Amino acid sequence: MPEIGEIARIVHYLHQHLVGKTLALVKAQHDENVFGKVGTSAAEFEKALTGKKVLDARQQGKYFWLVMSSPPHPLFHFGMAGWWKIRDHETAYYKPTKPPTEPTAWPPKYWKFALGTSSSSDLSLTEHGFVDFRRFGRIRLIDCPASEMRHVSPLAENGPDPVVDRDVLTEEWLVRKLQSKHVPVKALLLDQGNISGIGNWVGDELLYDAKIHPEQYSDTLTAAQMSQLHRSIRYVCSTAVELRAESERFPETWLFKYRWGKGKKDDPKMLPNGERIKFLTVGGRTSAIVPSVQRKTGEVAKDVADDGEEEKKPTRKKRGKKTEENEEKEEEEEEEEEEEEEEADSAEVGKKPNGKRKKNSQEKPKGEDESKPSRSTKKRAVKTEEEDLVAAKPSGQQQPASDLSTDQLPERKKAKTTSPEKKPSKRQNAAAKQEPASVKSKPKEESNVGRRRSARVSGGATAK
Repeated sequence: MPEIGEIARIVHYLHQHLVGKTLALVKAQHDENVFGKVGTSAAEFEKALTGKKVLDARQQGKYFWLVMSSPPHPLFHFGMAGWWKIRDHETAYYKPTKPPTEPTAWPPKYWKFALGTSSSSDLSLTEHGFVDFRRFGRIRLIDCPASEMRHVSPLAENGPDPVVDRDVLTEEWLVRKLQSKHVPVKALLLDQGNISGIGNWVGDELLYDAKIHPEQYSDTLTAAQMSQLHRSIRYVCSTAVELRAESERFPETWLFKYRWGKGKKDDPKMLPNGERIKFLTVGGRTSAIVPSVQRKTGEVAKDVADDGEEEKKPTRKKRGKKTEENEEKEEEEEEEEEEEEEEADSAEVGKKPNGKRKKNSQEKPKGEDESKPSRSTKKRAVKTEEEDLVAAKPSGQQQPASDLSTDQLPERKKAKTTSPEKKPSKRQNAAAKQEPASVKSKPKEESNVGRRRSARVSGGATAK
């Protein structure tokens, strides 16, 4: 996501190529996410800007806007992957891996609006374009005097800009902010309601410069740490803005130079001096830290449960509709948790009491419900149900279990209707004995039963 330095880069180009000119042609393609979610439409955008002069371009953190000759003024946010392109000028803050082999098409791919300052109505002759292939960017029209822009939503809800508002973001102000909250310090810095413009990489960079662990609670920092954090915020943010986010010009001592491409087991990320870079999640974002430099000096978020103290459930912030980005992130986290649980469960399967793994795969997994009936118990239950059905038949309609229809049998028994006929149970014999001979349905089978009973009686007598 473009952060304070990248936005400063675009504002710089707007001053060079757009400020002082009149917008003769404004064309916009409606996007329900980019325009619609903030109460604007492409048609309204075209009508509001066409024929007006651009007087200035300004920034607050990750937001920037154009000051027009009359309200409303357009306010922009790039979201995750938005950008401002200028025809025949490269505005990207990074060099493409492969130089273009063909002239760049115009309007550019994924364009949301295009601006032209010439009298031509040809769209291909416009000079400026806003692009966003992921559609998390936002384009608003703010109907207020230019001097009141920062006092109107959404800018009013954002904290001070570390560069623009140096007189506001003082050391005393930062100390009060840190001590007023009990949250991991990086989470506090990423919250745009506290400070505008600090994103993931800037937050990691300034915490590395301040030698502070990102998980340490903000209200546990010492006076020296808070003072150093204030200096680091000013240094990293002002440097990023002055260099217009051109990473090739960043100092060689910055973590930024070595953090990209999350380290693999066979390719761990390290600083030139051999200090290892570790990755962890703080404030919902992957954070790069150097443990040998950023040591824990106070209470840290993950230490609460490790020390055996009662872990408090974090309170969730009230929010409106989930964005597509949040939904994807939550689904990935849930999938990772499910995979970890499955691996943990599978590791317990087949373990002996002494901790050695047992080869017998029939042993019940650890996570299985112990109250679940065994297979033999289920067989007995099915047999009892079968016998109850037989016994419940009115006199004269007695029939063995093998003659019951599949609809009368229990569900697990239906699959076994083709199995050979079983011997009558004692309960069936007793019921058959009580019935009159005239109504007995299968005399041949009954006589066989009688012969088996007599054989058992004679065998018992012989044994005695």
